[in-house]
Amino acid sequence: MTDLHALTDGLVVTAFWEAQPGQEGAIAGLLRRFLPQAQREAGVQAFQIHQSLTEPEKFFFYEVFNDEAAFAAHQQTEHFKTLILAQALPKLAKRERTQHRFV
Repeated sequence: MTDLHALTDGLVVTAFWEAQPGQEGAIAGLLRRFLPQAQREAGVQAFQIHQSLTEPEKFFFYEVFNDEAAFAAHQQTEHFKTLILAQALPKLAKRERTQHRFV
């Protein structure tokens, strides 16, 4: 992965998740398993996940991919399908994703 201060190009994806009541621990556990695998993907420049200190049911993702093709490939990985689609998403009350570019 790249030094965050050196990033100047790529597709930036942010996501905000809110766990269903009582599911924040399960979500955090799944994300701890998922994160190192996502960080090692070929098209990933940066990938970080954060959990709110004051509202532990809320999670924030900051992801930088080489391009849209790398983002599409990320969503086809086995760890994304197994840990995110199959296990984490059903435990969410809310999920928002947005895409950005560097200025």
